[in-house]
Amino acid sequence: MKFSELDKKMRVYETNNDSCVLPGMYIVARIDGRCFTTLTKEKMKFDAPYDERFRDIMVDTVKHLMQTGFKVRYGYTQSDEISLLFDINENAFGRKERKLNSVLAGEASAIFSLRLGEVGAFDCRISQLPNESLVTDYFRWRNEDAARNCLNAYCYWTMRKKGKSARSASNALLNKSVSEKNELLFQKGINFNDVENWKKRGIGIYWEDYEKSATNPLTGELVTTARSRLKVDMDIPCKDNYSQFILQFT
Repeated sequence: MKFSELDKKMRVYETNNDSCVLPGMYIVARIDGRCFTTLTKEKMKFDAPYDERFRDIMVDTVKHLMQTGFKVRYGYTQSDEISLLFDINENAFGRKERKLNSVLAGEASAIFSLRLGEVGAFDCRISQLPNESLVTDYFRWRNEDAARNCLNAYCYWTMRKKGKSARSASNALLNKSVSEKNELLFQKGINFNDVENWKKRGIGIYWEDYEKSATNPLTGELVTTARSRLKVDMDIPCKDNYSQFILQFT
C-alpha cells in the first residue's frame, strides 16, 4: 500500500470525531492543574494558604498562553486554574476542540514546569458560549469561586496553624455560613476584609495600549509610537462590577 493511501486510511481514525466550535460562539478555555495539592504542599512545600512564588508562576503561565499565537482577549487565574477568553473571531486550528485542548494543556504544562523546576501538568476543557451574558456569567462564576475558596482556605489553615488536625479543621467548617467563617477568623485576629484582593478575587491579565518614545533613524526626530503590552491586574472588581468589567473584552 502506498503511503498516501495508508495516510488517508488511518487519518480518519484521528479526525472522525472532531468537533469544532461554531462561528459566532465565544471560546473560553479552562486550564486546571493536575494533582497540584501534592505538588504544592508536599513536593514544593509552598506556604499555605497562599504563596506569592506560586502566584507569580501562574501569572507567567497565563502570559505565555496569551502570546502563543492565539487571539486571547482576557486571561484570569486563581488557585491552580486559568481561564482564557478568545477573540470572537479566533479561527486557530479551524476551531477544533481537540487541538485547542491539547495545545493549551501542553503549553501550560511546559512553561509552568520550566518556571517551577518540577513537573506540573494541566488539563483543559472548552466552553462554547453563545452570548456576552454567558461570558460574563462564566467569569463571575470563577471570580466568586475564588472568594469562596479564599475564605475556606484562610479558615482551614488558621486552625491548622493553631494545632488542629486536618480532619478536625475540615469538620469544624462543615455547615458554617459565610458570616460564621468570617467570625471564626475575626476571633483569631484576622479581618477577612483586609485580605489582599488577588487572593479573594483572582488575577486578571489583559492587553493595554501605551505610547513608546523612539528616535526616527532617518531624521533624528523624537517620535511616539503606539504599542500594546500585557497588564497584570491584582485588584480586579467583584460581583456586578466584575460583570461590567468583563464586557469590555467581549
